[in-house]
Amino acid sequence: MAETLQEFFDGLQSNLTEEKIAGMDATFQFVVNGAASYYVKIADGAAEVAEGTADNPTIVLTASPDDWMALINGDLNGQTAFLTGKLKIQGDVTLAMKLESLFDLG
Repeated sequence: MAETLQEFFDGLQSNLTEEKIAGMDATFQFVVNGAASYYVKIADGAAEVAEGTADNPTIVLTASPDDWMALINGDLNGQTAFLTGKLKIQGDVTLAMKLESLFDLG
């Protein structure tokens, strides 16, 4: 369980194993309203996690800092967050369904 968003993203690289990302070619952009942005670029069996804005992300996910922490720590379900407007998604929505297993959310 992450204490901060920075801690979550700092540890994310080690959670993205080759088995989890095999065959994927996508860039996830995470926007934390009023705070920061992070991206995860997955291609050719490798993942890059960084703070900032990616060029041409495949999916952009936007939420408040509190809602991100709730999602990361399993206190808020992603589908519920999306349906209640706490999580906004632009781009390839099918990738959002892979978030929980890919990034070990909750």
